[in-house]
Amino acid sequence: MSIKPLKDRVVVKYVEEEKEETTKGGIVLPDTAKKDEKPQQAEVVAVGNKIAPEGEEAEVAVGDTVVFDKYAGTKVELDSEEYIILSMEDVLAVIE
Repeated sequence: MSIKPLKDRVVVKYVEEEKEETTKGGIVLPDTAKKDEKPQQAEVVAVGNKIAPEGEEAEVAVGDTVVFDKYAGTKVELDSEEYIILSMEDVLAVIE
C-alpha cells in the first residue's frame, strides 16, 4: 500500500536517530536520559502535484531531508510505519 499526498502536501517519515549520544567530555547519554522531544527532521517520501507553479522546479523532492515546524502535520500509520502529512508551508528548510 502507498500514500499519495494531494495539492501542496508532502508526506515525510522520521529520520532514525542514534540511541546513544556522547558528550564532548566523553560521557555517554542513553536514549532514556534525553528529553522526550519529537524530532523535527524527516525524509520526504512523496510530494503532491501542486508543490510548484507550472514551469518551476519544486523546492522539495522525494529523498530530501527536511526540517519542519515542531507541531505541524497529521500523523498517519500505514503498514506499521509512521508518516506525517505536512503542508508545504510547514516545511522550513531542506538539509543538503
